[in-house]
Amino acid sequence: MSWIALQMLTGDRAKFFGIVMGLTFAALLITQQGSIFCGLMLRTAGQVADTTGADLWVMDPNVLHVDDVKPMIQNNLYRVRGVDGVLWAVPLYKGTARAKIDNVEGKPRQVIEQVILLGLDDSSMVGAPPRDRILEGRLEDLRKPDAVFIDNNRLQKLFPGLPKEAYLRENYHKFLGKEIEMNDHRAIIVGVCEASRTFQSNPVVYTTYSRAKGYVPMERKTLSYILAKAEPGRDPEKVAETIKRQTGLGALTGQAFADKTIDYYLKYTGIPINFGITAMLGFLVGTAIAGQTFYNFTLENLKQFGALKAMGASNGRIIGMILLQATVVGLLGYGIGVGLAALFGVMSKGGELAFYTPRILLPITGVAVVLICILASLLSVRKVMVLEPAVVFRG
Repeated sequence: MSWIALQMLTGDRAKFFGIVMGLTFAALLITQQGSIFCGLMLRTAGQVADTTGADLWVMDPNVLHVDDVKPMIQNNLYRVRGVDGVLWAVPLYKGTARAKIDNVEGKPRQVIEQVILLGLDDSSMVGAPPRDRILEGRLEDLRKPDAVFIDNNRLQKLFPGLPKEAYLRENYHKFLGKEIEMNDHRAIIVGVCEASRTFQSNPVVYTTYSRAKGYVPMERKTLSYILAKAEPGRDPEKVAETIKRQTGLGALTGQAFADKTIDYYLKYTGIPINFGITAMLGFLVGTAIAGQTFYNFTLENLKQFGALKAMGASNGRIIGMILLQATVVGLLGYGIGVGLAALFGVMSKGGELAFYTPRILLPITGVAVVLICILASLLSVRKVMVLEPAVVFRG
């Protein structure tokens, strides 16, 4: 019976490929849009993940996400250092600055770009990119006068109009020594690093904490965050609670702060709704195409099903044949759709598009395809259940 069911399924190649393509489209759209959504959410907390070496982020208690900087007074740093369970605490500046470049490759062309400025602790450099993500230069060079590191992903925004090969890794050394002006202060590029792409897609510039304060307009409060390390053997989450209780500041582990940032964008922006609508449209279109085609396919094979029932095949056996057919096209559509989405992700790697496919997304897509197959099969099963075997003897 299984062999007969497969022969009936592939007998009309056009309808067979129509069903598969409907399911492929649904699987592709759900996986692709889900991956772009997940990639975009990861970008919102990318700078939290980039900051290594510290267990805790200490901040103003009203901070909602990593870009919601609310400056604190410098005394808070010393208060945190005095909390029981804190091994050390260092300042971190995070803000925006305008980078101005008066000429590019010797041409009198002015470029002004807003950059994300990160000021690291002068002595420890806590919060700097990991050494394996420093692509050109040395981290120690940040201690040189007017030194900054720049983000390799945004070289083209800061230095536009160069040949494409100028932005390749083997040519990063050519950017060393170039000058940038921020707040009428000179900054000299001493290194190129790989930083996670941000939600705002602005270039990231690293420098020391003391120097960062000169690259932005003067403010009374300049302390953006405090990065802290828990003592060995102490639970960072419990130390964070102690900091909250003793200082009144907000304190979170890196993972908790990243989760808080993502939750903010999920709750207060229309991003989940937009991507959810697109994925739902893919589900509905896939259901409509597969359901209509599968239903027409069943109608054209009613005589064959009637003949099988006339020869003694039970309703259960006929339903099993239909479900086998739905399973085959479902597996094909799911496999091809997910494969095309993965290919899309590989092709977009390193580009502007955010794309990340978590493991849980694949079973979610699988469940969606199964639901489409079930909905497509229901009408067909009902038609066969009420089928009279005598239909085979008519006309």
